[in-house]
Amino acid sequence: MGSQLALKSRIASTSSLEKIFNAQEMIASSHIAKARDVALNAKPYSDAISDAVQALVQHTHIDHPIVKKRENGTRVAVLALTSDRGMAGAYTSSIIRETESLLARLDEQGKQTELYVYGRRGVSYYKYRNRDIAGTWEGNTDKPGVEVAEAISNALVDAYMKPDEEGGVSELYIVFTEFVNMVVQKVRVLRMLPVEVVADPSKVNNDLNAEASPLYSFEPSVDEVLDAILPKYIQSRIHECLLTAAASETANRQNAMHTATENARSLIDDLTRKLNASRQASITQELTEIIGSADALNKKEE
Repeated sequence: MGSQLALKSRIASTSSLEKIFNAQEMIASSHIAKARDVALNAKPYSDAISDAVQALVQHTHIDHPIVKKRENGTRVAVLALTSDRGMAGAYTSSIIRETESLLARLDEQGKQTELYVYGRRGVSYYKYRNRDIAGTWEGNTDKPGVEVAEAISNALVDAYMKPDEEGGVSELYIVFTEFVNMVVQKVRVLRMLPVEVVADPSKVNNDLNAEASPLYSFEPSVDEVLDAILPKYIQSRIHECLLTAAASETANRQNAMHTATENARSLIDDLTRKLNASRQASITQELTEIIGSADALNKKEE
């Protein structure tokens, strides 16, 4: 009887959890389509401004912090995009693991790292371990707005533009989860500053099909133009990363809650079979005792 009460209690608690998991899955399912569309719609603008900066770097000889790496700079800024809420599987743990790996590589190179964290889960993780954090942001990781992207970009641009003697950083990395599709989300490390020149194989010139390089003129000056582009470039890249990370978080939460719901239902079925077997064993024992008692009485009467 005691085991049956324990099984009934476990079945009731697991049923409650199954309802919570199923509700979370339905909520995530209702949000994923919009999150995916928002992330995809933000990509063209970010790609366009990135291509413009890439073109300037490739076809001009400019001396500006947006493209020039400080030769003696030893401080590096790393931004990790985690989540505010749990129930998203290994989403935050994957980001933290990749961030720790990046920090270890930079330490081996003799770099001093400054950590910036977005998301309550990541902030709690590093604060619990007494890790120094240069900046934190929390709230609405599944629906990030332009305001938080602007706040993050302002802080990072200020740190990047500071001189070395004032604690400025010479490089800027961001660790986030890229949304590929509903099943695949990849953790990526992106170096935002200084801008890296990435050659496009489809546009490589050769002797048979040579193209003239474009000429650029800047008004009022190249430094003023690039000073205006730099904040927009950083903000657009960060906003795109926030949006694709939000879509990845929602997809991870839907997949995790779907798996949790199926596991809860499987556990309930297993516990129900055990409960039925226990009931059957109890009934069989009672019948055996009744039959044994009847036989004993019959023998006594004889």
